[in-house]
Amino acid sequence: MLARIKKLAFEYEEDTISMRRNLHKYAETGWTVYRTASLVAKTLSGLGYQVFTGSEVIDEEAMMGVPSSLELERHEKRALAQGADPFWLGKMIGGKTGVMGVMDFGKPGPTVGLRFDMDANDLTEAEDEAHRPYNEGFASINKGAMHGCGHDGHTAIGITVARILSQVKDNLSGKVKLLFQPAEEGVRGAKAMMMAGVVDDVDYMLGFHLGFILRKLGQISTDAGGFLATTKLDANFTGKPSHAGLAPEIGKNALLAAATALINLYAIARHGKGTSRINVGIMQGGTGRNVIPANAVLKLETRGITSEINEYMHSAAVRIIKGSAAMHDVKVLLEEMGSAAGTSSDFALGERARRIAKELDLFDEFLPQVDLGGSEDVAYFMSRVQERGGQAAYAIIGTEISAGHHESRFDFNEDALRKAVSYVAGVTTDLLTDS
Repeated sequence: MLARIKKLAFEYEEDTISMRRNLHKYAETGWTVYRTASLVAKTLSGLGYQVFTGSEVIDEEAMMGVPSSLELERHEKRALAQGADPFWLGKMIGGKTGVMGVMDFGKPGPTVGLRFDMDANDLTEAEDEAHRPYNEGFASINKGAMHGCGHDGHTAIGITVARILSQVKDNLSGKVKLLFQPAEEGVRGAKAMMMAGVVDDVDYMLGFHLGFILRKLGQISTDAGGFLATTKLDANFTGKPSHAGLAPEIGKNALLAAATALINLYAIARHGKGTSRINVGIMQGGTGRNVIPANAVLKLETRGITSEINEYMHSAAVRIIKGSAAMHDVKVLLEEMGSAAGTSSDFALGERARRIAKELDLFDEFLPQVDLGGSEDVAYFMSRVQERGGQAAYAIIGTEISAGHHESRFDFNEDALRKAVSYVAGVTTDLLTDS
């Protein structure tokens, strides 16, 4: 079976690269991945998968950081003009751009879930001859949207894995669920899909990332750990303006409330049982030097090595923000803009995946469990499966990159695509032929 998968991955390599470049050229961010998601849905349907999208796989109440209806409508029109499939796009109104392809192989066996993230970054791509996507004509044409993290590759890998599984389906048992997720950047998308129940029956959950901390082709870690739980918050303070010289006592200073909160947020005691973090990345407010500021906003995040530690940081942050608002007699509205759970790969599944990776004979450096050191909302899928008695593992697949992730000159070695396809399809078929 592994020999056949390697052969198919090689045969489909040019198609995988072509798809990756197509998605790179039409980069889409967050919940607005209409073109990408519609093409994924159309392809999966054509391969014989049962396809679910829109409200079938997205819990609207759990969606975070969703653009305005006008912004969403603008992106729907843009996607249609750029080749989105009208039938499938019509099922994704409101930004519900998650896609799930399901194939039941008709014989008793486990359910395997595979996650592929689809969204780009809020970046403007470099336009110079030294940047390969620009030089070779597949740089993003959507200003302010760029695949600077490799999710174009992830989606292309997912489509090719879907093709391979459909080719070998007669040899498989159980069921596979292919989860194509929007809005990973800002950790906004997975929770809404998880809350819709898409992994509630999954026995094995697999995720992966190209590059990241493994910067050499041929490297792989099959059981990454150290996923930090995180919560992203916007705190919008509203006070009352007044003349700063003539009547300062009439005003209610929203910016001062935000500043008070900022200083005290960094005073939260770090947790003694594990890593904890807080950062305020943005503080904005005011309209003029002689006006008491009536509005201000803080954009911040908390993190923890476990969900419990992150909740400790989050609760303390909320208390401080509300207390600062009360101190200055202003109002504050807190909005959750993103979140991820804390988790790690299961050792047993990671070891099984490592065995398959070695048998594929495509990798030459097998790293022990590496610490992600950041947040990834695939952890919502992983932790839900683990809570229900299943196993989950996350792989990092090495590749050279031309610049750091989330940078305007980011690109990766496309030779990694075939290796990743072989790995994901190989581990999946091994799990689906488990006696």
